Amino acid sequence: MKHDIDRSIYITKRERTFDYLFFSPLVMVALQLSLLTSAKLKAKLPIRGLDQKHHQSPPKLPSSVLPSRSMTNSHQPKHPIMLFPPVNESVAAIVFGDGSDSRLYPLTKRRSEGAIPIAANYRLIDAVVSNCINSNINKIYALTQFNSTSLNSHLTRAYSGAGLGKEGFVEVIAAYQSPEDNGWFQGTADAIRRCLWVLEEYPILEFLVLPGHHLYRMDYQKLIDAHRKKKSDVTCAVLTPMIKQDSEYGIFKVNFEDKVTEFREKPEKKAVKSISVEGKLNEYAHNNFPGMGIYVINRDIMIKLLTEHFPKANDLRGEIIPGAISLGMKVLAYRFDGYWEDMRSIEAFYQANMESTKKTNVGYNFYDKDSPLYTLPRYLPPSLVTGAVITDSVIGDGCILNNCNIKGTVIGLRTRVGDGAVIEDSVLMGSDIYQDVQTNGIEGKGIGIPIGIGECSHIKKAIVDKNARIGKNVMIINKDKVQEANMEAYGYTIKEGIVIILRKAVIPDGSIL
Repeated sequence: MKHDIDRSIYITKRERTFDYLFFSPLVMVALQLSLLTSAKLKAKLPIRGLDQKHHQSPPKLPSSVLPSRSMTNSHQPKHPIMLFPPVNESVAAIVFGDGSDSRLYPLTKRRSEGAIPIAANYRLIDAVVSNCINSNINKIYALTQFNSTSLNSHLTRAYSGAGLGKEGFVEVIAAYQSPEDNGWFQGTADAIRRCLWVLEEYPILEFLVLPGHHLYRMDYQKLIDAHRKKKSDVTCAVLTPMIKQDSEYGIFKVNFEDKVTEFREKPEKKAVKSISVEGKLNEYAHNNFPGMGIYVINRDIMIKLLTEHFPKANDLRGEIIPGAISLGMKVLAYRFDGYWEDMRSIEAFYQANMESTKKTNVGYNFYDKDSPLYTLPRYLPPSLVTGAVITDSVIGDGCILNNCNIKGTVIGLRTRVGDGAVIEDSVLMGSDIYQDVQTNGIEGKGIGIPIGIGECSHIKKAIVDKNARIGKNVMIINKDKVQEANMEAYGYTIKEGIVIILRKAVIPDGSIL
């Protein structure tokens, strides 16, 4: 026994050098403390075996010398060791900016949902991309297909390095055909599968999947941190009960440990069959939460789900996520309790714009200095207001407002409003160009009517799409209180009681809608 202790006490200088070079910091600390402790033992124990200097293996450390939190040592790291690399190096966002749905038709007649203008200066997809930038996620892939020309142009022009750092990017991957795949994207899962050869370019750990047409503010770093701490395979963002809103993204059944045990589509749709990985638990231990269409999926798990387990699946929400649950993977829920609007209808889009004109915390805050909203810089002149009365409204850049009355309205870029016009509770998306009011020779119907709102016209509770020409003395007030009407041949439609003037439509002088 004493002989063994002597051997653990006397270590040659060369051996200690070896230990410092190759032992971990923790072992080095313990070793030094062991030497200090052994110095006290020498006074009590006889020293024997001085000639036995060489050892075949490192000495065993007594448990009594393990360092405590109060101990300090020059060889201890000053900062804690990071278990995961920062998100800007290890996470890639996949943003779906469009879809074949027509929930916002006719605003999606010539553009995708993500490209729809909102709050005078922005596009819907700006909110999601800005969330990524503000969350330090700078590798962003935008997968587009449906009516994507306007969206692709906006993304490539707006986010060419702004706020993304030296290694950051927003890369648009438009739907394509190849010798292996002759068709277009068949769904979200099919799109990711066919783009894996691009998405795997960087050594990331997780994919963050995001719909590109929702309006909300979220710190994705907290979502990813929760995903990592709980060692989840898939994490699904869900709405807490305090957000009273239906969701198009299904219902998640979640137990007391935030583990998803079942997923089903909206009640009117056929339920998705899934296996409860928890077995038979008491019903009170479960709660139902609406989904948000936001998922964090480990890179390796994503590849296996798409290429091995479900190589024919097209939809991420309806097939891949329930499939992961049925396979017994660790699928967890992340609860979100902030403002969220998925633009599920024209009414929802209209209300989101109206809330931007109010001094309340009910809607989305476009003026949050800590989480700014990025968009395409246009370098337009300031708006020119001449004798106009404007209350509770948002005015975009480059507008010309002459002796008009504007109340509770969103006025988009380059909007021209003539003398005597009255605009109430409406959304004007503005214009892509400036046009001289005196310009003649405009072809077709509405000769002489410039882009913008004509003199003495009255617009109330309406959405006027881009480049529309509203003549003089026009009344857009839905005088008959019609809820639904398809009048596209005449340049407008009515949905949920809201009159929508189509893009580039011409409304002749004196019209009453």
